[in-house]
Amino acid sequence: MILVGLVVAGLLGLSGFGASYYLAEQGERVRDPLHPWLRPSGYVGQTAGIVALFIFVFLWLYPLRKSVRWLRWTGAMSKWLDVHVATALMIPVVTAVHASWRFDGLIGLGYWSMIVVCASGIIGRYLYVHIPRSASGLELTAEEIAAERRALLEAVAADTGLPHPQVEALLRSDPTPCEGLGVVATLRRMAADEIARGRAARALRRLCEDRQVGSRLDRRAVRRVVRLASREMALTQQARMLAATHRLFRLWHVAHRPFAVTALVAVLVHVAVVISMGMTWFW
Repeated sequence: MILVGLVVAGLLGLSGFGASYYLAEQGERVRDPLHPWLRPSGYVGQTAGIVALFIFVFLWLYPLRKSVRWLRWTGAMSKWLDVHVATALMIPVVTAVHASWRFDGLIGLGYWSMIVVCASGIIGRYLYVHIPRSASGLELTAEEIAAERRALLEAVAADTGLPHPQVEALLRSDPTPCEGLGVVATLRRMAADEIARGRAARALRRLCEDRQVGSRLDRRAVRRVVRLASREMALTQQARMLAATHRLFRLWHVAHRPFAVTALVAVLVHVAVVISMGMTWFW
């Protein structure tokens, strides 16, 4: 993410440097000294386009990793997803620099379609992390979820010295499954769970910092307790919403994949046309 942030910051800085060119009308741009550099077929513009092409191709390695089992040696799916999402976040800015920040006609249609793909990818990432998983990225079974919850509750009780029932009551652990929720109700419940988890974590932090408990806990220990408690609450909430989350995740796949395929085809057609017409600076 740091590298992605540096790249995006650099591109935005470049865009700020060339703001006078990007804000000019099309007829005025051709007389600007930055035109050979910043136009879509210019040195900077087309280099950004080449980088965007490589990113588009790279993004398709993630579904390849999911479907080909012998590629497990390349790393856990959770790490692959992190890289996939982080890399995709560069696409809007890189493509905007390539297009000289003009999105007219078919270019604009393709660009905003790509924005839809990026936005849906962020939603997919949000849904993915709401499915309980192990460190390797594999989905946990109901027995594994229950065992991890018990271990987390015991760890919090041991660290704070609070009775186990008091810890469980404080964290408001309600494992009752939520069935039959629609799309909007599922997203609303997820947001409500996030808020409730934050409130419970803050309440536990205040309790740990109280003199009766905090005398035995330093700041590092308090952070550890809050982290363990937040993990336990997240597991409980995710297990309760598992069926609804899976249903929403399947609907997301139906919407995300066609847009992603369409964007890739549009990019490849665009590159083929540009190269066939000789609109490049590198040959």
